[in-house]
Amino acid sequence: MKGAYLDHASATPVRKEALDTMLPYFSEKYGNPSNVYDMGSKIRQVVEEQRAMVADLIGATAAEIIFTSSGAEANNLAIKGVAFARQKKGKHVIVSAIEHHSVLNSARFLERMDFEATFLAVDEFGCVDPNRLAKAITPETVLVSIMHANNEIGTIEPIVELAAVCKEKGIIFHTDAVASVGNTSVDVNELNVDLLSLSGASLGAPKGIGALYFNKKIRLMPLIHGGIQENGRRAGTENVPAIVGLGKAAQLAIKELPEKESHVRRLRDRLVQGILERVEKVTFTGHLVNRLPGHASFCFESVEGEALIFMLAQAGIYTNTGSACASKALKTSPVLGAIGIRADLAQGSTVFTLNARTTKEEIDYVLEALPPVVDRLRSMSPIWGKEMPEYAEDVCH
Repeated sequence: MKGAYLDHASATPVRKEALDTMLPYFSEKYGNPSNVYDMGSKIRQVVEEQRAMVADLIGATAAEIIFTSSGAEANNLAIKGVAFARQKKGKHVIVSAIEHHSVLNSARFLERMDFEATFLAVDEFGCVDPNRLAKAITPETVLVSIMHANNEIGTIEPIVELAAVCKEKGIIFHTDAVASVGNTSVDVNELNVDLLSLSGASLGAPKGIGALYFNKKIRLMPLIHGGIQENGRRAGTENVPAIVGLGKAAQLAIKELPEKESHVRRLRDRLVQGILERVEKVTFTGHLVNRLPGHASFCFESVEGEALIFMLAQAGIYTNTGSACASKALKTSPVLGAIGIRADLAQGSTVFTLNARTTKEEIDYVLEALPPVVDRLRSMSPIWGKEMPEYAEDVCH
């Protein structure tokens, strides 16, 4: 049976090169990096070599990289670590309304710790306006966190402009770049950010490994206490095999990224054009131009997204509806609500994410199989054919 895997934002295969590099560290090179004898010191050297590779991918230095268990942990460490370390200066944080749950829920947690959190509205493309950010800043603001790219609608935020607003006011700026590192060019110096989160699972490393870039001048309060690993910023014996996999994946990404971006952008455009030509009453979500090169997202009118995903899977096509961290909630996507998509249309959300392995044949198969599935679901819909407003009326942009 033909097939197409277009859900790389939620899970992507570990690169063979990364896996091969990892394997000896499970059974042959098993020393603890904290040990002072040669078995440990050699592993410590390996860990530091991988740290440098990850740093190179984003234009940082090795001393500015903290290994974590995931992008979500990196986000938690950035937001809570900075907020708690700077709470004597102020207790106000700002995040956008379309952040990943690890950012939104960290901000909500801080609210329970007597902090104030502002959740910035976005425009119809999911972009944060720098002027809106500037107006939201108060003398109490200690941290702003705006994601580099949204995993659900693909929009890339104007991080340079947003970070400049914070720099002018002396406020620390963090960006969640989990969706973008390994998929598009990211340089912490060009972005001028103080902290940046990334995930190995997004670039061909195994699940369970991530990293946080941080400006060395910043104080971070650790979330995990114990030993002195990661220079005292994150306790716990290092996951050496996963760190090795992340380092190798970062090394490959540096070499392959330009070709990968060109490849997936070309196929994405083919997919977008094909769907818009073949399916009526479909809304393309996110920014038309400033978006991840391998990301395409739509809302199909009078279609239930979960049903569409299941029926496509029966045809060997794997895609997703909304964020992998939220799709099981069966609630209207807060991201789509924030950009003004009405609730019934948001239920038809479908997200396609490509990677370097995606082929033209897979895209063409999706374009062949998708329209009849949409037609079948619409034939069973009680609202298909009824006039509906394009956007929700109560959304503030």
